[in-house]
Amino acid sequence: MLYLTSSPRFLSLKNSLPFLSLQKLNYIANNPSLPAKMEPQSSTTLVLCGKTTAENEVAWRLKANNTLKPPDDSPLDIALYSEIENRESIGGGDGFGINSYMSFLSTSRFGKLLIYSPKLASTHDVVSKNFDELPVGAVCVADVQFKGRGRSKNLWESPKGCLLFSFTLQMEDGRVVPLVQYVVSLAMTEAIKDVCRENGIPPLDVRIKWPNDLYLDGLKVGGILCTSTYKSKKFNVSAGIGLNVSNEKPTTCLNTVLQRLGCVTHQLQRGDIMAAFFNKFENFYDIFINQGFQALEELYCKTWLHSGQRVIVQEKNENEEQISETVVTIQGLTTSGYLLAVTDDGQSCELHPDGNSFDFFKGLVRRKLT
Repeated sequence: MLYLTSSPRFLSLKNSLPFLSLQKLNYIANNPSLPAKMEPQSSTTLVLCGKTTAENEVAWRLKANNTLKPPDDSPLDIALYSEIENRESIGGGDGFGINSYMSFLSTSRFGKLLIYSPKLASTHDVVSKNFDELPVGAVCVADVQFKGRGRSKNLWESPKGCLLFSFTLQMEDGRVVPLVQYVVSLAMTEAIKDVCRENGIPPLDVRIKWPNDLYLDGLKVGGILCTSTYKSKKFNVSAGIGLNVSNEKPTTCLNTVLQRLGCVTHQLQRGDIMAAFFNKFENFYDIFINQGFQALEELYCKTWLHSGQRVIVQEKNENEEQISETVVTIQGLTTSGYLLAVTDDGQSCELHPDGNSFDFFKGLVRRKLT
């Protein structure tokens, strides 16, 4: 996610039984990933593959020039997918489906240069550390990662069955950079529906928990992380996604929910979902850049969990002696990407994360809107 500035005052969200059950809002402890064991890896293997001849030539140059940096201190082994004879053996036979992914991908920019690894520290670190060497839209995907990046520099170990990937973006208008995480979240929820429809199975109702979590049947099944740096008058954005596809623990996953719905003959595949994501994201991103997020906001608010939710915000005064409480109703997003809320007397306000709480909804800073 892109961490946004917060007020020096601390406000916490309290449970109000008539309005809100925080058990359904809280960032649950049993995340789709487990805390990482800080163990070194002997080497990191990266397999490079392109959608067309142009991307395969880029892959060849990256290997020939030996310019890629590893995500950690481990040695780096680079292979070209086009030169591997026994491709079925990659990832132990149950690795990411590169052929299937490339066959379903129909973009003009995003996802066309693929970096695959059976196991690495962090896909996010691969793309962010090699941003200048990679074309915009390049993606890194792994079967397993053991130092995945999370909020507040948390590290996560992600098991097999997760869809784990990060890709590159470049933007010029810094005012809209914080909003790109919402475009990524929306594209993923719509991509999952698309894959379900194409396979003749009931669309899964994956919902967005602001600002960057994905929920299904009340449990977290995924998350989004966007980071950026500013260089040469452009924002270099690394966007990362983690999604529980086949790993039903520690929470649940897409295929487990499908089985509960009676779809026992079909399993969603990570490669199909990632291809559908880029197909959808490229369209949404063009709308976002050309028309603004407002053009996507109606669909976004239909997909998230929060429209009409009423919450109590508790605020201490300047001397921190008295506490005032304000009931607000969440209505949508402000132009800057924060939560838009309205008090019972009709006053509009903007809710910010406080920068301290692990759960965004346990630490909201209120700012009046004029």
